[in-house]
Amino acid sequence: MAVRLARWAIGWLLVLAGCLPLAAGALAAERRVALVIGNGDYRTVPTLANPGRDAAAVAAMLRGAGFDAVELRQDLGNLDLKRALRDFMQTARDADIALVYFAGHGIEVSGVNYLLPVDARLKSDFDAEDEGLSLDRVVRAIEPARRLRVVILDACRNNPFQNRMQRTVSVRAAGAGLAKVEPAVSDTLVAYAARAGSVAEDGSGEHSPFTAALLKHLTVPGLDIRVAFGRVRDEVMRATNGKQEPFVYGSLGGATAALVPDPGGQDAADPAGRLVRETRRDYEFAERVGTKEAWGSFLAAHPAGFYADLARAQLSKLTVGAGASPPAPPERKPLPGPLPKPSPKLLPETRPPTEDPVTAAIDPGPKALPPAAGRAEACQRDAETLARLRTRRVPEEILRFRRELTCEELRPQLARLIESTAAEEALPPPKVVPDPEPLRPAPRIERSPGPERSPGPERSPGAALPPATARATGAPASCEQEAQILARLRATRDAQEIDRFARSLACQDLRPQVLRLRESVMDE
Repeated sequence: MAVRLARWAIGWLLVLAGCLPLAAGALAAERRVALVIGNGDYRTVPTLANPGRDAAAVAAMLRGAGFDAVELRQDLGNLDLKRALRDFMQTARDADIALVYFAGHGIEVSGVNYLLPVDARLKSDFDAEDEGLSLDRVVRAIEPARRLRVVILDACRNNPFQNRMQRTVSVRAAGAGLAKVEPAVSDTLVAYAARAGSVAEDGSGEHSPFTAALLKHLTVPGLDIRVAFGRVRDEVMRATNGKQEPFVYGSLGGATAALVPDPGGQDAADPAGRLVRETRRDYEFAERVGTKEAWGSFLAAHPAGFYADLARAQLSKLTVGAGASPPAPPERKPLPGPLPKPSPKLLPETRPPTEDPVTAAIDPGPKALPPAAGRAEACQRDAETLARLRTRRVPEEILRFRRELTCEELRPQLARLIESTAAEEALPPPKVVPDPEPLRPAPRIERSPGPERSPGPERSPGAALPPATARATGAPASCEQEAQILARLRATRDAQEIDRFARSLACQDLRPQVLRLRESVMDE
């Protein structure tokens, strides 16, 4: 009850703070948990081939379906089996859906079903209560789940202890398979691999027939679990030629009960709630790992919002506790080529006066460094903003960020971004030159004496001057064409294309802009 009240209070606090929209399903995501057990390495009877593989495949399926917690246990003895169920009962108390899957041997003694650990001996029917785990206890363990409880038993195989067990009372008997069960708790299903009183096959393939069908149908998004078990039944009966019929005991209400929500249902109707649920799940994963790398990965995927602020606080604690400064960005290798390497920009403390009036107006000088405790957080936040501005390249936002910058290590990169952005803004848009009309004979005009110019080669209408001709004659056509290429390269920012373009550049007026673009790409 205390946990539920805490979750309710946190949800409302987030709503009042404006961090979480009040929408259906956004306050608390549905929590799904599972316990998966595979017992195949029995010590006193022949081992089973498939339970280990079956349990591992089911656990992987549930994790892939987005279950919040999936506990996989293999070849458990008597004490470990009961402890695993007891621990899972605590997990199910805070869950909406709880599922238990067991693959191995199960027997029925006097109407009571038992799941057998790998160290069971069962010299008499009286030992079943001590050496086995009763099915009733499994159902009671998942009873705290709020919405749906499911027990899946691939344990209806032949009883290997039946011939050796002694009957202590004449009325006690051990039957084939498992006995029929009627769950006392509503919204609870118990699925058998075979109908009560019959046995199931372990299978000759990689998985048993029952588990192979479960892997195909159980976690189909939006599929009601009753329909899923119906499809499992049909497939198993086809695979076994009608010899094995899975059966489900229990009842559910009229609402759809799916283990995996339909992505076109709640998520489509509530995209904000879906985003919050995904962010919360990622935050919980990063919190479990608890390393600086984990928090860095989370912030890379979720750079803003309430959980991002919490992650930065966690990262700041780790950085201050370790007594180390944030790692320096990796050194970038210069692009190959004969181009002269631009002179490095000086740090703000020794920055020379700039000739660019735009940069000078927005570059008032260095600011005081933040306290050591917040240095890592400030640099992380400024680095994320700088990366976003490199993509959007909005001059107003870049100028505002220059005034608010607190991480001095990023100032040289910001200065280069400002230079490249200012160059882009100063570059006039490319002109559209109409195709010239065909040359026609013109009357001779008497000119003043002067050096005669040899007529150039005649060209077809619409043809552009070749680069060599354009450089020789000084025509602006080459500069206009290369200005268009430069504008395209500013958008694509491909380092190799920029380098090739710089080598073949004919218009020398554009070379400073190309160098600035090349330098800004090298810093990214």
